[in-house]
Amino acid sequence: MADHWTDEEPLDCVMVVPEAPGVKTFAFRAPSGRPFAYRPGQFITLELPLPGGPVERTYTISSSPSRPLVLSVTVKCQAESQGTRWMFEHLRPGMRLRAYGPAGQFQLGSPERKYLFIAAGSGITPMMSMASYLYDYGHEPDARLIACARRPSDLIFRQRLIHMASRVPGLHLSFAVTEEEPYEVWTGYLGRMNQLMLGLMAPDYLDREIYCCGPEDFMTMVREALVGMGFDMEHYHQESFAAPVALAEDVPDYEHLAPQEAEEAEVVFARSGVSVPCHQTDTVLSLSRANGLRIPSGCTFGICGTCKVRKSAGEVLMVHNGGISEEDIAAGYILACCSHPVGRVEVEA
Repeated sequence: MADHWTDEEPLDCVMVVPEAPGVKTFAFRAPSGRPFAYRPGQFITLELPLPGGPVERTYTISSSPSRPLVLSVTVKCQAESQGTRWMFEHLRPGMRLRAYGPAGQFQLGSPERKYLFIAAGSGITPMMSMASYLYDYGHEPDARLIACARRPSDLIFRQRLIHMASRVPGLHLSFAVTEEEPYEVWTGYLGRMNQLMLGLMAPDYLDREIYCCGPEDFMTMVREALVGMGFDMEHYHQESFAAPVALAEDVPDYEHLAPQEAEEAEVVFARSGVSVPCHQTDTVLSLSRANGLRIPSGCTFGICGTCKVRKSAGEVLMVHNGGISEEDIAAGYILACCSHPVGRVEVEA
């Protein structure tokens, strides 16, 4: 038996906690009792048994690895999200789910560094994991956390963060909202985040490692503000599960490596015993789906890493967006969603 939980074992839902309007935390435990090992900021992929068939959805872990017996995800129910809506309506303590991971390169560094966490809406979830880890670490942290939301009632984890900051002087909090609550007094910042507000909340931002998570337009604003204030963007990190917007100057020249429609190829799914003739323009993931084989997947554009699978033979063209580490690639893993076969390729699926 492994020392820590692996995704070969399912997860048992043990608790469901309302956090804010339309937001719940779902806590899980391994049936074997094995502890969880991950880095603050990473995510996990849950396989949800929807009526039309199972789907995979990726969620950032909101709990801290310093408390390893339970793993939690905090989820905001979006009207267009079938998976999250199923969780809100059906997932209860005692139910068991398949899960994959943990994974993700958005991770907290050394606890001794100076940090600035900037979050909007449900983007607070990885920051909660990071702040909790620093709180539990036993070393006085030097961290500032900025949480933004529409209204005070939408500030997820507000009371928990206040409790931690009241006990650890090195954790400083700032809250900003765009609307006040009727019949309630709001003494925090009011308005949309901007350069002036950022400078007031974290006067020494130039000296800090900055982590940002939230809606795409929010993160764009933060990046532009930091660039305008002369921040060294080598020390900026952000988490996003949206497809990256490619700028012409940011796209590497892969013309000599581009998959060719005319080039024939073959993908062998070794575990399933299925061999599929194809072209270089096909991906390993699309071929698996077309032939009734299930490789877990999430974002489908090389960010989340859910579709990581080991390649046992052959070569692929893979241009990803950070969802796989160089160590995994060296160990023979590929991301099925963005891997194009070159000749005959064999994968362990």
